[in-house]
Amino acid sequence: MHFNIRGAIIHNIKRMNENDLMHMIQDSIQQGDEKFLPGLGVLFEVIWNHSDPDQREHMIQILYDQANQNEESTPFT
Repeated sequence: MHFNIRGAIIHNIKRMNENDLMHMIQDSIQQGDEKFLPGLGVLFEVIWNHSDPDQREHMIQILYDQANQNEESTPFT
């Protein structure tokens, strides 16, 4: 059986307004449950695919800076 995660997530967010989207993202991050990671990944994919090169460069810079800011901490603790 094949389940289209991307399609299901896109279908679900089509019914949301901007405030609903904000709360969904914040709640997913605050809960820290890994089951939300695929959904957040799909949302990031949508943002990435609809961003211009300058916006993409800015996102990469933020990710790079944050990943290297805490080199001593490990995500596996």
